[in-house]
Amino acid sequence: MSDSFIHIVFFWLREPLNKGHRQEFEAALQRFLTESEFAGSWQVGTPAGTARAVVDNTYTYCLLITFSSAARHDEYQTEPAHLKFIQEAGPLWERVQVYDSNTMRI
Repeated sequence: MSDSFIHIVFFWLREPLNKGHRQEFEAALQRFLTESEFAGSWQVGTPAGTARAVVDNTYTYCLLITFSSAARHDEYQTEPAHLKFIQEAGPLWERVQVYDSNTMRI
């Protein structure tokens, strides 16, 4: 595995049923991911609706980004594309939860 740092972000939109807000969020996210010079591979998802006690389906979007190193992740935090995304999409969300991890071989 070439990527060694995983950044997972969960977003709860203020109005998750508002189609216009969802379109705005998705457009801002698309611009950001296309323009980011530090993000490696990435995936965007929505809750799968799985009904198990250990699953949290309350979020609106999930973003998983891999980085080649923790240092690249740190650079991404202050890059213009990331800051622009926060400025554009930030008013649309009420909560963000982040989980970062280093990959390991087992």
